[in-house]
Amino acid sequence: MARSMSLKLACVVVLYLLVDAPLAQGTIRCDQVKSSLLPCVGYVRGNNARPAPPNCCKGIISLKSAARTRLDRQAACKCIKSLAADISDINYSIAARLPGQCHVDIPYKISPSIDCKRF
Repeated sequence: MARSMSLKLACVVVLYLLVDAPLAQGTIRCDQVKSSLLPCVGYVRGNNARPAPPNCCKGIISLKSAARTRLDRQAACKCIKSLAADISDINYSIAARLPGQCHVDIPYKISPSIDCKRF
């Protein structure tokens, strides 16, 4: 259950990163989203003031680069929403600061109620 919750949280974070990616062709898979964001899970589940883990930032940057098309961003969003639905202990204020800590510009608020059709 903890792994499932971790993967869901990771997906929520990556959604934020994907909505700002340029358009191109490609397909992103949910397992790719999960594995890239797994290092972020412990960070966004806590109340810590420490910097984001380097592997978390690396995964976020990688996913933002991978989600280039509208279909990629929508697929990542759907994955994030389905996984995040079962996580009750995400600290969304910490998650919202994560892109900035990783030096990734994300113009949208991290939220479990994001509309995937917008991307």
